[in-house]
Amino acid sequence: MEGFLAPAYGERSLGDVVPAVGRALGVPDPSGAQVPGGLVLPDAPSYVVFLVDGLGTRLLERYAHAAPYLSSLRSAAPTATAGVPSTTATSLTSLGTGLVPGAHGVVGFTSRIPGTDRLLNALFWDKDVDPLEWQPHPTAFAGLRSAGVTVTVVNKREFGGSGLTVAAHRGADYVGADKVGERIAAAVAASVERPSLTYLYDGDLDWTGHRYGVASSQWLQQLAIIDAEAEQLREALPASVRLVVVADHGMVDSPPESRIDVDTVTELRDGLALFGGEARFRQLYCQRGAVDDVVATWREVLGERATVLRREEAIARGWFGAVGTGVLPRIGDVVAACHADHAILSTAEWGYEATLVGLHGSLTPEEMLIPVLVD
Repeated sequence: MEGFLAPAYGERSLGDVVPAVGRALGVPDPSGAQVPGGLVLPDAPSYVVFLVDGLGTRLLERYAHAAPYLSSLRSAAPTATAGVPSTTATSLTSLGTGLVPGAHGVVGFTSRIPGTDRLLNALFWDKDVDPLEWQPHPTAFAGLRSAGVTVTVVNKREFGGSGLTVAAHRGADYVGADKVGERIAAAVAASVERPSLTYLYDGDLDWTGHRYGVASSQWLQQLAIIDAEAEQLREALPASVRLVVVADHGMVDSPPESRIDVDTVTELRDGLALFGGEARFRQLYCQRGAVDDVVATWREVLGERATVLRREEAIARGWFGAVGTGVLPRIGDVVAACHADHAILSTAEWGYEATLVGLHGSLTPEEMLIPVLVD
């Protein structure tokens, strides 16, 4: 099927990392579920989870020479998957909540606010959208906190109290730290607590990949910096603390000849009320009665460049996991998941996307496979 990789929800997905850490800390999963063959981490009194935005497994394999420390951990490391779409907002919420996208409801970079003609940008958030209503479920962080675990999030100051942070990571203490030295020091200080989980985020590799591409010298240099940061963090942590390095998705470079612009190929605009999602995973919100026509047109125009499905078809494939009633209208009436290095853009509506080289969001192994590196 299209060369896509299905998300391994409940077994080896990003949303299974924090429950696995909880079990390793000696805290049982509140649901009592542990899938045989699922993600198992070694017992320890404290864990630090370091998420490197954009560090897909395939990229780490390809450029192992630039990341000797992280690469040294690969042989014994399990490989996991991102969720769908393979994008930062969805993935960070899956990590923090332990839920599939269809349950936590952050179903993409942009998705429709039900009952409106507006899109929620999940990274920047809308002030009039309450993150507690958008994502009402208790987080996995909060679950560990209630079980007596000290849980700390270390991230940039600007993200403290943001809509996405509240939706995805509430229940943890938040430490604002903008520089690498600050982040490492904060993680070391938090890891002294027993039992504890400290979550650390670095978005610089993802930014570099978007701007210059993952085949660029800039990206390779940034990977080397990340590798040094991870090794320095490991050396600074007490020996009893386990370090887990994960990612939220991989990335592919999309050249100009692999891009299609809906403002040039205008028939792709027919029947649309809202054009959402992102360049590699478009979510199309259709005018009343237009779904069949939109599906037919998009399939005909895109051909082998993308898999185009009705919402119910994508759900039936398990792309979002089990989908809650309130989440259902947030998912596009039609979704288009790109193959190979293709992308679907709107230069008029989403001009910034057209300036990006590296992209993600679809279900190719390059985007879906993520490392779980334990030291």
